[in-house]
Amino acid sequence: MQFASEVLVSAFIVVGGFFLFVGSFGLAKLTDTMRRLHAPTKATTLGIGALLIASMLYFLLFHQLPTAHELLITLFLFLTAPVTANMVAKAHIFRHNEVQKELTQAASGPGWATLSEVDEPGKSS
Repeated sequence: MQFASEVLVSAFIVVGGFFLFVGSFGLAKLTDTMRRLHAPTKATTLGIGALLIASMLYFLLFHQLPTAHELLITLFLFLTAPVTANMVAKAHIFRHNEVQKELTQAASGPGWATLSEVDEPGKSS
């Protein structure tokens, strides 16, 4: 039983390390901001998730100590990573006019969804 537990924890560590390496490599080697954004938000999140699962299993199987810290870290990570990626992508779009010109037009009218002008309250158009 102990050998199987060690193999399981080790497998999660290796898988997590692999995904972290792929995410870091993608961040360093991809050509532009939007491509670089994809590697850490997907691969690195999976890598950290696998390492957190390995940590939970280690303390549960070897020390009979269930921990909630890793669950809280996972929840925080999975809630903040997509929001952060979305904000970086929007900032990239707003800063580069050539990117704005390449985007598909919004169905509601001119401009793209994040670039549509909104009337300010109290102003008449």
